[in-house]
Amino acid sequence: MANIGQYNQLQVVKQLDFGCYLDGGEHGEILIPSRYVPEGTQVDDIIDVFIYFDSEDRIIATTEKPLIVLGEIARLKAVSVTSAGAFLDWGLTKDIFVPFREQKQRMEEGKSYIVALYIDYETNRLAASAKIEKFVDNTPPEYDVNQEVDLLVYSKTDLGYSAIINSAHWGILYNNEVFRELRIGEKVKGYIKKIRDDEKIDLILHKPGYEKIDGISESILERLKQSEGYLSLTDKSEPETIHFYLGISKKVFKKAIGSLYKARLISIDDDGIRLVNE
Repeated sequence: MANIGQYNQLQVVKQLDFGCYLDGGEHGEILIPSRYVPEGTQVDDIIDVFIYFDSEDRIIATTEKPLIVLGEIARLKAVSVTSAGAFLDWGLTKDIFVPFREQKQRMEEGKSYIVALYIDYETNRLAASAKIEKFVDNTPPEYDVNQEVDLLVYSKTDLGYSAIINSAHWGILYNNEVFRELRIGEKVKGYIKKIRDDEKIDLILHKPGYEKIDGISESILERLKQSEGYLSLTDKSEPETIHFYLGISKKVFKKAIGSLYKARLISIDDDGIRLVNE
């Protein structure tokens, strides 16, 4: 069966000039327009598609990648506002609708908002909601201490940052354990530090066991994550090059990567430094 609002692997049952029809189970045959059909696709092939509703509210398939799927929470930009609600850019041809009743305050064109994607059972359509509290902490947290999780930074608090864990639970990053400014709506990897008796969750950004890593080392780790795990910098790089990319001196850089290497968080190779995948 095809799941609306999610990625599906569906079988091609028919090919036509304007696209292919896929086996959608109880939803019947689902069209994927020709512009989204992978080259060389044949009848009986299985293809990966995202299922949603087109501008005429018909179920349709695409190989485009949306910025959010059903059950997820993400930060999206409002592209238009009407008398009925707002429309957000979620990476697909048809923008996603946010009814006024699902807005915390009236959304404004050009601004970005953290929203959840859900199915509006009154209209049986996909929609977005800024009332995040309805979609978070609805199940008991089943995480292990030290487990890596996906975080969405939700707000700045007196204690630190409130973050959403795996689009499902609230957690907190404390000021004294965050070594750089985080942006609201930013997605980062984090780790479960502690689940308290009241089921509140404490988080950290660095791998557990390395709490003494300083701010410079932490910033290098973040830069590595942003650069797909590799930086073409070594202890033999020119000081000007290191300062250009990281804004620090060569001496500070060598000390920082030394501590990261000892913590087994990076490898130091002839052509640069790399994150260690464990």
